[in-house]
Amino acid sequence: MLKKLWVAPALALMLAPTVTFAGVSDDEAERLEEDGDLTPWGATRAGNTDGSIPAWEGGLKQVPDCYEGEGSWYCDPFPQDEPKFVITAENVERYRDMLSEGQQKMFELHPETYKMPVFETRRTFANPEWIYEASRENAEEAELGGNGEALVGAMHAYPFPIPQSGHEVIWNHKVRYLGRWVQRWNNQFAVTQSGRYNQVTIREDVYFPYNDPENDVDDLENIIIYFLQVVTEPPRLAGTITLVHETMDQVKEPRRAWQYNPGQRRLRRAPNVGYDNPGTAADGLRTNDQTDTFNGAMDRYTWKLVGKQEMIVPANSYRLHSDELSYDDIVKEGHINQDVTRYERRRVWVVDAETKPGTTHIYKRRKFYVDEDGWQIRLVDIYDRRDQLWRFQETHSALAYDKPFEVPVGETIYDLQNGRYLVQALNNEHDENVEREFDRDYFSPSNVSRQAAR
Repeated sequence: MLKKLWVAPALALMLAPTVTFAGVSDDEAERLEEDGDLTPWGATRAGNTDGSIPAWEGGLKQVPDCYEGEGSWYCDPFPQDEPKFVITAENVERYRDMLSEGQQKMFELHPETYKMPVFETRRTFANPEWIYEASRENAEEAELGGNGEALVGAMHAYPFPIPQSGHEVIWNHKVRYLGRWVQRWNNQFAVTQSGRYNQVTIREDVYFPYNDPENDVDDLENIIIYFLQVVTEPPRLAGTITLVHETMDQVKEPRRAWQYNPGQRRLRRAPNVGYDNPGTAADGLRTNDQTDTFNGAMDRYTWKLVGKQEMIVPANSYRLHSDELSYDDIVKEGHINQDVTRYERRRVWVVDAETKPGTTHIYKRRKFYVDEDGWQIRLVDIYDRRDQLWRFQETHSALAYDKPFEVPVGETIYDLQNGRYLVQALNNEHDENVEREFDRDYFSPSNVSRQAAR
């Protein structure tokens, strides 16, 4: 049984705000080589002392027999796996050191129904070889400018595989490899205390020029992500559009954003698409910067890198992603159906973010738990202006093993004070995510305006 939490020593990283964060030395970067102690993206290659976290041996190398090819469902490559143990309100004390404050609060609020089935840790994460090579180059060349708001000298993959600050950890998450382009369905459910919900269906088209192997830095024109979001259901919201051009240097130029309202029939600039402004059709349960767990500018917070520790977090969530589940099977009163979740013991980076003096955000403080394998933010504990735990955020993901890269398959935001919650990024009753080629003109405001008017 798991009894003791291992915590790396806290890192003394109190950097002055005017400092430019530079890359590591060549000797340090050699740790990312095949015979080094780190994986190509910077995780600890070895397992832990008791063997509950295995060594990384290349990730999920083979596409499982159940997978039928591009566009078909990402089936569970481990259908035979059963939980090693299940955490409930009755035994949660035994595992408290490996749970975030938000996770612990869920057991307190829902003692009869909330559970965490914990499975064997499978280090499935993998990326293409060229991403590994790019990460190795970035380790020495990448820097942060503009008080952490500008990414300099990085191209493709993880800019800071050996992070030295909280800023660097979060940048790794923001530009992690998610392929070159994707079309995906994002079903979002705002759930009341009684379990009733409103469903909003959203199509998202995304192009990642930063991770396009045909591009170099000059080709980016300061844009690292093109994002188009179109609401298709319900009818009262259908046709609502959000267009975002995410910038690499947000000091030079902040995020460009536009919104289209079918009632107004006009695409307008939308500088409020960011920070703590309400997310699209989320019934006030999500801020704009909670899409993809966290996105956008970081300038309203200080970012302290606390260290690395072992936690129990969602991972390899193929059961939750199954196309045999309906949305009613997943969306339940109080929380999602925990019987279809999967948790594993993982090492995570811990980053503590607190609002800077003179700035504002509805969340005074956020504590991020970022998986060492792939830089996916797994958990976020969120505090209000009274320093009280307010919300708890969790991301379930699975490896798209034919690509390969990791994709979110369910994101939850629990309001611990009023009993409501939001679940998004579900597509169980819709098409699987697919690679679809987009050019930059597709994301131009003029093209989006023409498409919206049809």
